[in-house]
Amino acid sequence: MTDFRTKVKLPEFEIRIDHWTSVLCVGSCFAEHIYRKLTDHKFRAFLNPFGILYNPAVISDALDMLSYEKPIPDIELFFYQELWHSFAHHGHFSHPDKEQALLAIKSKLEAGRDFLTETTTLIITLGTAHVYVFKKTGKIVANCHKIPAASFSRRMLTVDEIVKSLGASFEKMKREQPQLDIILAVSPVRHLRDGLVTNQRSKATLVLAAAALCSNHDYVHYFPSYEIVLDELRDYRFYEEDMAHPNKIAVDYIWSAFSEAFFTPPTRALAKRIGNITQAARHKPFHPHTQAHQHFIRQQLLQIEALEKEYRFINFDEEIANFKKYLIE
Repeated sequence: MTDFRTKVKLPEFEIRIDHWTSVLCVGSCFAEHIYRKLTDHKFRAFLNPFGILYNPAVISDALDMLSYEKPIPDIELFFYQELWHSFAHHGHFSHPDKEQALLAIKSKLEAGRDFLTETTTLIITLGTAHVYVFKKTGKIVANCHKIPAASFSRRMLTVDEIVKSLGASFEKMKREQPQLDIILAVSPVRHLRDGLVTNQRSKATLVLAAAALCSNHDYVHYFPSYEIVLDELRDYRFYEEDMAHPNKIAVDYIWSAFSEAFFTPPTRALAKRIGNITQAARHKPFHPHTQAHQHFIRQQLLQIEALEKEYRFINFDEEIANFKKYLIE
């Protein structure tokens, strides 16, 4: 039978991720998809201590700030539209109270540093090669925080700039964490406001830079999430209504490819058992008092009990609480 699609051949990765692995996810909003999939399946993961970061320059700066060789740096905040902001952080850190904003930023940074001491796998998703430079300081920002566009200049990073900045950050992290492996991916999210041609040039720059980084550092590995969406799925039905963000079907498909690439068969089997339970726990029943649903809840609780006995490091407290909300004693 004719195969009506091209399939991206995954490399034979030497690294493996299991439920004992500590995974730090940094980068664009696609990093959040991977993080949620990991935590839904009870992997140990930590997400974006600076919030969503799109370009390699600010990701490099963030990795340097996570270094626990140096004290936590002073974070510069500015006041705009009734909120205190940081140019190094996403808008969800912004706050009307300056001290509260600083507390949230430093708390998350400290937690990220603590997690990094045991991190064995760092996943970075690169969103765009375009950067915004704040004219007053000449610094590349992570977020413009709705400041008028005239305050910024915009340009595209070169491949060499990306390789140099990220490469230096990777080497520093590797010295601190000799066991560290880094998985690079280019986000399949399309930046349509740039125009399709400019978006493709940006993504091409990221792909070339990632190839160079993998060539220069044997602990850096490239996972082709961008290519899977572009060449395997290749259809607007795999995007949200905005035609820019991959939808749930696409994310699930990429997760399946990620699992195939980095999990052993036993890890995939365990993740499937866990995923079935976490998905069931989020289901809101229409008729929870029926005998059939009560039987379903008890069966799920028995499965959790068996898994917790077999894998004592896995915590199902949230799922147990969700099931027991509907359980009739």
